Amino acid sequence: MTNLATLLTGSASAHGDRIAVRHETTALTYAQLDDLSARTAALLQAGGVRPGDRVAVIMPNVLHFPVAYYGILRAGAVVVPMNPLLKAREIAFTLRDSGARTVLTSPMSAAEAAEAAAATETDCLVVEPAGFDALLDCTEPLPAVVDTADTDLAVILYTSGTTGTPKGAELTHRNVLSNTTTAVQTLFHVGPGDVLFGGLPLFHAFGQTCALNTAVAAGATLTLHTRFDPAAALETIRRDAVTVILGVPTMYAALLHAELPVGFDASRLRLAVCGGASLPVEVLHGFEKRFGVDVLEGYGLSETSPVAAFNPPDRPRKPGSIGLPVRGVELRLVKEDGTTAGTGEVGEIAIRGENVMAGYHNRARATADAIRDGWFHTGDLARVDEDGYYSIVDRKKDMIIRGGYNVYPREVEEVLYQHPAVAEAAVVGVPDPLLGEEVAAVVVLKPEAHATAEEIRDHVKAQVAAYKYPRVVTITEALPKGPTGKILKREIVITRVES
Repeated sequence: MTNLATLLTGSASAHGDRIAVRHETTALTYAQLDDLSARTAALLQAGGVRPGDRVAVIMPNVLHFPVAYYGILRAGAVVVPMNPLLKAREIAFTLRDSGARTVLTSPMSAAEAAEAAAATETDCLVVEPAGFDALLDCTEPLPAVVDTADTDLAVILYTSGTTGTPKGAELTHRNVLSNTTTAVQTLFHVGPGDVLFGGLPLFHAFGQTCALNTAVAAGATLTLHTRFDPAAALETIRRDAVTVILGVPTMYAALLHAELPVGFDASRLRLAVCGGASLPVEVLHGFEKRFGVDVLEGYGLSETSPVAAFNPPDRPRKPGSIGLPVRGVELRLVKEDGTTAGTGEVGEIAIRGENVMAGYHNRARATADAIRDGWFHTGDLARVDEDGYYSIVDRKKDMIIRGGYNVYPREVEEVLYQHPAVAEAAVVGVPDPLLGEEVAAVVVLKPEAHATAEEIRDHVKAQVAAYKYPRVVTITEALPKGPTGKILKREIVITRVES
């Protein structure tokens, strides 16, 4: 059987009394997580969910996320995780596109989810701890995990691009199982005695595979943070004797500069893993010196489950590099003429292997454009050195990475164009010392129209998740354009950065 939920049932059988997941002062053992997920599966089946159906999950990092996640999987259904910061308009799009007929949401997202569910005629169940747990208590657990093929879908992760609306990356059970096994056995070497820091959002591929599934596969403990805060993170590291940190560059920068609490002890910490964006070398060395632990960088995308390259723990690491292709994965650099780039030359990263998605949901053209001759073309530019280590040079796409979250300019631009005073708009990323990049918008107003930068910013803020709206808005008379009329973003200069 290849159902991803067998990671949980296997560890529940071998390590039933061990803590599987912890959130602050509350925890679930493997036996408890297994039982609750089995009851969730039965509840979904009673509500009409069948194998292959899509079930949306809109939750932050709380104990009920893994309960819902593995419950959906063991029912043979497909998980469609969403950022709990999304607004009703964004949720409704994903529900329609994925075909999800059921939504499990936490109280913090209940109002937006309910509005989206009503608009799409979707069943919405609020997973409020007391009420939901009481409902599960009255439900007999599903006795077995539904059998699935390795090519059956396990998760649809929505990721956008510069071409418009988000696309659902279809990940199979084999995709995620393979990447999880690789992380456990060859990258992190995680075992039952490990405690993983769960500050990465579980709705994201990085947190889902490298934190949740990796911890569960190894019989380790995942200690969750709903919202990353450096002081609280340091207390968690001390209190729960964390052994492995997984994070994005902004998290490491915040921990590096945070005041250490009196009596702080991180003696059990043995590994730090960084992904999501490039980690400044100074931050890497500073973190290692302060906490006495190696930081290993990697690279991946939602479409690759996500890990494609990593600095292996058993070979020399190269700060600033994304490392080597991981087990079961091949990388090559493709030049503009389609040939393979040589050592030191720049090319687009193409990936082939067990981790590459089945395709984009309901987007045959986008899938064909991205996956050619079995190779997934990432849009990221890199070089490879004489030792086979890859280093990111630039992003071919216009995507902005703000604090580890992907922001796609076209989506924000479409909202900007909905403002009655806006004639033209362009969204770009500007350097930010804390977040890596900040979202900036440059707009041209319609003739005789009047609007302030604050009004335009607030217009966008009301319609998109908090990490997406532009903190920097500049009103200008004209945008730079090429001969065909296309806006030339590379020529846009932001002269003033505000927050």
